[in-house]
Amino acid sequence: MSAEIARNRVEAQQLPMPPLLVLDTVQEFLDAHGLGTGPLEISRIGEGQSNVTFRIRRDKADLVLRRGPRPPLPRSTHDMLREARVQQALAGHPVPVPKIRAVCEDENLLGVPFYVMDYMDGDVLTGRLPDEYDNKTTRRKLSAAMVETLQQLHDVDVAEPHIASLGRPEGYLRRQVERFAQLWPMNTRRDIPLVDELSAWLRGNLPETQRHAVIHGDFRMGNLMYTASTRGTAQTPRVEAVLDWEMATLGDPLADLGYLTATYATAGEAGTVLELTSVTRKEGFHTREELVEAYSRGSSLNLEMLPWYQTMALWKAAIFCEAMYTRYLNGERPGDTFAEGLKHGVPELLDQALQYSKQLRSTNPASR
Repeated sequence: MSAEIARNRVEAQQLPMPPLLVLDTVQEFLDAHGLGTGPLEISRIGEGQSNVTFRIRRDKADLVLRRGPRPPLPRSTHDMLREARVQQALAGHPVPVPKIRAVCEDENLLGVPFYVMDYMDGDVLTGRLPDEYDNKTTRRKLSAAMVETLQQLHDVDVAEPHIASLGRPEGYLRRQVERFAQLWPMNTRRDIPLVDELSAWLRGNLPETQRHAVIHGDFRMGNLMYTASTRGTAQTPRVEAVLDWEMATLGDPLADLGYLTATYATAGEAGTVLELTSVTRKEGFHTREELVEAYSRGSSLNLEMLPWYQTMALWKAAIFCEAMYTRYLNGERPGDTFAEGLKHGVPELLDQALQYSKQLRSTNPASR
């Protein structure tokens, strides 16, 4: 077994760090919920910068177990119970989500809460495209399907009781700005004045939320799973599932659109550390402006203040990334080249956030 996986509790106690999985514990949990039989076949899915995901196969079951990273970390940052509850609440709506099979609240089993869902077969697109998608026409359909899925999410009725229980949408934007402004001094060991400058600008130009919606919080192509069906010689991609709901809540839908477009990779532009789906630089994908146009055609929302939301998205991302950089400086992420690169990556995010704020200042004189 590796340092991530122990066969049993005795072996787990002998490891220098708590394992991410204890096989006999997981097997007992699955048995108790009637999820397959027999020994487990385990494989890790993705690299998992925050939460950790494993595929578990056994007789009559093909499952995914998702859990938070090893403690200690802020509980709200990696809340598996909430993530599972959001997906359960969205089941039956047009938004495609995996089927949750079991949720474990008992931290004594694996050290953190976790949940189990059905395994879904599809493609998550980040740095490369499978051959069946890699043509101009299909690329266009991929980004069109992404926008359509975001609109489906934002059209969910937040007045439904099981949806309404997911959060308190009133004051969402102000809470976000205040919360992240308070996090900065806790997350950093250096002085970057632009953080406070943007904090003040965001507070002073807070837009009025036009309506409330379920928001994903990290909506991007890399958090979608696609499948493709062939019609003649053309591929028709479909979003099979929206993944990674750890930051979902009720709030302002333009926060999702702002994040999506601010972090979207477009040909001819310099990338940032948040360029997590570089394939969209290829010909055929929607440009950033075309994403906004496509969303606006299916929405009644006024998008004039979108640069404010784009500014907030990158400002928040910079503060979050600074925490990773500080942990790297403290020796808590040895050998992490991504965290090391945040020395320059965080200031670059803040500079890009400033450019978005200037877009709004140039078109709206009332925006200081």
